Amino acid sequence: MASPDLELQGAIVAHLKNYAPLTALVGQKIYDRPPATAQEPYVDIGEAQCLRADAECVDGQEVYLTLHAWSTYAGGFMEVKQVADAVVQALHQYPLVLPTNRLVSINHRNTMTFRDPDGITSHAAIRFIAFTERL
Repeated sequence: MASPDLELQGAIVAHLKNYAPLTALVGQKIYDRPPATAQEPYVDIGEAQCLRADAECVDGQEVYLTLHAWSTYAGGFMEVKQVADAVVQALHQYPLVLPTNRLVSINHRNTMTFRDPDGITSHAAIRFIAFTERL
């Protein structure tokens, strides 16, 4: 039995790697930790926070998860915003299947885009909240 956030991460990566609108933009470049040689655009798994959300007879968790999209497209934010939107469309309210937990819901909370300090890299932080229950 794995933690809900770990199972959720695995299901998210598998789903994103099979979601054609996203793979048209980034290919299979969806990482837990990007290799040093990773070339933009790509998506990586970011921070997660798990909060207990038990109810009577339910072992539940709220999982706050951030994914990051990266781009060095010379035209500005366009590419990173397209990648971020594809991530949102792939995951918002999608019924992911987890091995030993049940996904009750996953919802997009917000996306923030900004330019990194190098002045070249565009970055999007894409935040979701998921509710899970142990089976």
